[in-house]
Order: sequence, then C-alpha cells, then structure tokens
Amino acid sequence: MTIELAPQRNDRELEGALWRTSTYSGTDNNCVEYSTLQSGRSAVRDTKDRSRGVLVFEAPVWQAFVRGMNDSAA
Repeated sequence: MTIELAPQRNDRELEGALWRTSTYSGTDNNCVEYSTLQSGRSAVRDTKDRSRGVLVFEAPVWQAFVRGMNDSAA
C-alpha cells in the first residue's frame, strides 16, 4: 500500500493562479474552480465559498482523477 502525503502549499503560487470554472458545473451554484499552478500542480476550490480553502494536487494525481471522472461519465 502506498501512502501519499499532501504536497506543501505555496500561498504565493496561489495568489497568481488563474481560476476557471469547471465545464461540468451546473446552473444550481454547485460549482468548482480549478487552476494549473506554475509548479505544474492543480488547485481546486469551491466557487460559492472560496474562504473554505484550496486543495492542491500533484500533476499525476490530478490527471488520474480527471481520467477517472471521464471514464465514469462514459
């Protein structure tokens, strides 16, 4: 079993993030925003409550998540 520790967050990197709303977000205000950071990692946050914080993922973890979501939508 492999245990991965959460990567260290660089708040300065988050300050320069360009956020985009997911194309899967609906019209009922259940939206997420994502950003590809300068480090190559991906960040995700809740659009309606940005104060709740940000989740940051290493590139391979994010890519596996997106592939899994695409597979489940098919």
